[in-house]
This record gives sequence, C-alpha cells and structure tokens, in this order.
Amino acid sequence: MVDLSVDEWTQEEFLRNKKELEASGTKVLLIDTILNPIDGAETTLYAPPLLKSEPEGSVFVFYCDSGKSSKARLGEFRAKFPNHVCISLRGGRGYWRKNLRV
Repeated sequence: MVDLSVDEWTQEEFLRNKKELEASGTKVLLIDTILNPIDGAETTLYAPPLLKSEPEGSVFVFYCDSGKSSKARLGEFRAKFPNHVCISLRGGRGYWRKNLRV
C-alpha cells in the first residue's frame, strides 16, 4: 500500500509507487517546475490550467533542481490542486539516477 500522506518520495519510491499506483488505475505525473526535463524520465511541464484537468486523485510529484524549492512550495501546490495528491521529489533533478530501475 502506497503512503500518499508523505511530503517527499525518493526516486526509488517514485518509480516503485508509480508502478503500483498506475497498475490500480491512478495516474502519477512527474512535474517539472524548472523548465528542465530529467533525462530518461517522462516529465510534465508545470502548467496549472492543464494539471487541473487531470483526473481527480492523480498524484503530482513536483521537482526542482535540489528538491528544496518544490518541498517548500508543497503548501502552495496542495492549495492549488486540492483534488490531487502533491508530493515533492527528494533531491530533485540533481539526485536523479537515469539508470535506476525498480
């Protein structure tokens, strides 16, 4: 069972939880807040009007360069997307390992 009440996921947790949640029909998006996609990962640009149209209950995992800004902005993201789950990627883009698989 995936814990959706946390503030952060590591890359490994993101990959494992995405697989489990999507198998049960929940959409999980890795949201780029810095206009800098992660090599080897499917990312979605931060665009609030488009994100609001995602299915209710979808999980948005926000990332920045270090993970600090996206974690600090979680309150803002959660207020903006009350029908979605908002989580920060621990370590951000800088800690992403493109060869890590689960």
